[in-house]
Amino acid sequence: MLYAKVVLGLPLEGPFDYAVPLSLKDNILIGSRVWVNFRNKKEVAYVVGLSRQTRIEKIKEVSALIDAYPVLDRPLLLLTKELSEYYGCSWGEAIEAALPDELRKGKEIQLSEHSSVAREVGLAALGGSGLPVFVRGFYRLEFYLTKIRDTLAGGRSVIVLCPNLAAVEKICRAIKENLGDEPFIVFRKQPKELEIWGKIRQADCCVVVGLRSAIFSPVNNPGLIIIDEPQDQVYKQEQSPHYHARNICLMRARIQSAGFILGSHSIALEDYYLWRHNRLVLENIPAVKAYPTVKIIDLRRLPFAERKTRPIFSKFLLDAIQQVLEQKGKVLIVVNRLGFATTVACHNCGKSLQCPRCNLNLVFHFEDGQLKCHHCNFKMPVPKICPFCQAGYIKYFGLGTEKAMSELARIFPAARLGEDVVVSTGASSAHQAGVNFDLVGVLGIDDLLNRVDFMAAEKAYMMLSGIVNLTCGKIIVQSLNQRHHCLQALVNNDPELFFKTELKTRKQLKFSPFSHLIMLKLRGKDAAKVKAAAESLFDRLGKSKTGSLKLLWLHPGQPPKLRGNYYYQILMRATKVQPAVRFLKLHLKEGHFSSIIVTIDVDPV
Repeated sequence: MLYAKVVLGLPLEGPFDYAVPLSLKDNILIGSRVWVNFRNKKEVAYVVGLSRQTRIEKIKEVSALIDAYPVLDRPLLLLTKELSEYYGCSWGEAIEAALPDELRKGKEIQLSEHSSVAREVGLAALGGSGLPVFVRGFYRLEFYLTKIRDTLAGGRSVIVLCPNLAAVEKICRAIKENLGDEPFIVFRKQPKELEIWGKIRQADCCVVVGLRSAIFSPVNNPGLIIIDEPQDQVYKQEQSPHYHARNICLMRARIQSAGFILGSHSIALEDYYLWRHNRLVLENIPAVKAYPTVKIIDLRRLPFAERKTRPIFSKFLLDAIQQVLEQKGKVLIVVNRLGFATTVACHNCGKSLQCPRCNLNLVFHFEDGQLKCHHCNFKMPVPKICPFCQAGYIKYFGLGTEKAMSELARIFPAARLGEDVVVSTGASSAHQAGVNFDLVGVLGIDDLLNRVDFMAAEKAYMMLSGIVNLTCGKIIVQSLNQRHHCLQALVNNDPELFFKTELKTRKQLKFSPFSHLIMLKLRGKDAAKVKAAAESLFDRLGKSKTGSLKLLWLHPGQPPKLRGNYYYQILMRATKVQPAVRFLKLHLKEGHFSSIIVTIDVDPV
């Protein structure tokens, strides 16, 4: 008798044994999808093994075979298995993270048998040493194109990951214009997602360009994987499994002997650490523009009149803007928050208007006159009277892009907003690449530096160093923390100053890259139940003897309520991830929390 070992897209480890009917024994293969009866429900399952033996006495049969040919090849099975072991999800959940939605739901797809022959690619084409390559510089696209051309010439496929669709389109245009190839564009829930997936699966050699999920594209014989702007937080999956695409790229490159290239305007701290320890090759692309003059305005030392009124723009910055506009120049103002006001509150009772699903302050957007939650899709008109005390005066606090734009329009009525003066967030300012501003002003950098996040300084530095490419004139940063090493490194054009100072701090605190943080996230509809479950689990883990984990703290989530669910978090530190994850899986399996969902987030960002 033949038995199939299957996994399902559920938070259950498996694999589970099912008997293979005689009618299917000649057709069922590892990597195929099957229908099974699981807990009295018809479910899609994935065959990860076949055996002639089982320990199950009363065993169910596979109900039906979905695929004539497997949708999962051996490398993708190995990749998803490794993903599940590192990020603490089940193998079935990892597989479903790699497949289009229609395949997860059991839709049939017509595939023909495909036997791709692995080809050896010389190390010279992939960077020389076989180590990952980090390309630092704004003009790295030509480097990508050269490596893509060499890889395709060797008969192997290429996967390129980008942080947003604008970057995807830019790289696709460059590949088509310079290499003549039409890349496949891949992202979740795109039109004809399954059709595109099938075409990639059948192609002998191709180029795939896409967002985070494109790393799972079923390309045959990948020879090169590129991830652009790997420090961008969009590469981290918010839902379980909480994988980071950068790490999955590294796993797949190793499993399939492919080259791996990372590229950004500035190297991330983790990659700097790897380079210093000879585990990564660094390629510097020289800058074309001269480095701008950087001036930090110390908000603590403003004239008394300015400190008392707390204006959005310091007089120094306003004078600089005026001078540039008089010379018909262009100005960029970076404000790291969207909207007009970040807090809307009653002047009488002081209560702020919050999202009913997330308990977070609603942000006022002037253009459409609505209050919006930036964590879910809730929105509402601004009430004319306070819903708490019925007073008739609602006040606006905080700074967003719209408020900065409104203030600039008042101060400089002759300036053309959006042309002479552009206001954007730190993230969207990256899309201004190619535009040469004469002046860049940065507001609210302290909000980013002062976050409760051990990576706050690195995120701020990466944002600021990205802005450098937008001007060869002047950058003015308003801050209360002029001596911060992030700002001093920017002023002196000295990345080493930032990295060495930050690494010293991280080492003292035993943070990444010297250890890994692992967070258990508990969520549910009942706040009291979530808190009780978190405290019980924290106590139980604290009593368990293990050298692989150190418990740090138990705390409400940040934010504590999101999209109707209440959150609690248990933060831990581990020197090695896999042993720690095995330990956690074992203890989570032993415990059961009614109506509470627990997920493991490795290396949270």
